Amino acid sequence: MSTIEQRIVRYGELRPCKTAFIDAHTPGSDQKENFTIIGGGVSESPDQHVHITDKIGFNIGAAGQPPNCRNSLHSHTTAEVFFVAKGRWRFFWGRYGTAGEFIAEEGDIFNIPTGIFRGFENVGQDYGMIMAILGGDDAGGGVTWAPQVIEDAQAHGLMLGDNGVLYDSKKGQELPHNVRPMPVLTEEELKTFPEVPVESVVGKYVARYWDLMALGATKPAQVIGEAGVIRDKPGFEVDFLTRGSAVVDPIGAEKPVVLMPASGHWRISVDGYEAILSGGDTALVLPGETYSVAPSMTGQAGLYRIIATDDAAGATWAG
Repeated sequence: MSTIEQRIVRYGELRPCKTAFIDAHTPGSDQKENFTIIGGGVSESPDQHVHITDKIGFNIGAAGQPPNCRNSLHSHTTAEVFFVAKGRWRFFWGRYGTAGEFIAEEGDIFNIPTGIFRGFENVGQDYGMIMAILGGDDAGGGVTWAPQVIEDAQAHGLMLGDNGVLYDSKKGQELPHNVRPMPVLTEEELKTFPEVPVESVVGKYVARYWDLMALGATKPAQVIGEAGVIRDKPGFEVDFLTRGSAVVDPIGAEKPVVLMPASGHWRISVDGYEAILSGGDTALVLPGETYSVAPSMTGQAGLYRIIATDDAAGATWAG
């Protein structure tokens, strides 16, 4: 079993993949970087580095993009949750990305409903980073791309096989003889992807950092869960901790726990080993370990805690 020291991934040590997805050569999307922190994620590239390979029931990843770089429209069958670690981001959704949109600032979190096309763009002034939580050990088995994304990619040399693997004609690669191109969704199939109005998304699936700081002032705020600010059961729960709701007294982890600071510096202790985490860092606590987590310095401090549950990863809960 690895030690907690080996289960801390520092922001500054994240290893990007620049060819993780089919739009990696498409102008406007060709500078994005994909990071897989815990679990296999949904990358379509064999070049993707996985920092921690443990299967814990959900995946942790990240996307880094320079200003004006966008991630193309795609859909997931399990949860895709983002919180903004650095910068300012525009999220948009719908068949052509025109059904709705909103701007997320640092610390804001978005649980994107399953079964809709979604994309995101860095609209800040500097390189930005969003941290991701994906439902299921296999993150739902990959992504479904809007037809125009596949067509644009082919025009720039990238082909996605029906085996879920990318082939780059710029590198002289061709589809193997037993692999066909990933089929494009038919018009009939596209009708099953709803155009969700913005009022059905922002009010139910978005939680703002400063609201969570207020809600977590004296006890952890449940962000995603059956009774959370965002009501969903995606196979994990998300809490938000502040200075006033830190885990000062050590507690035992019954399920895998992931700790991800949104602001400030946090001292974690796991079975006696201590470390300091800051924004963009990720730590994995395994079942049976005892941990505590509290701010290590004065000033603003917020932290997302993700805990695995027995709920099956799947479509957004409609309870």
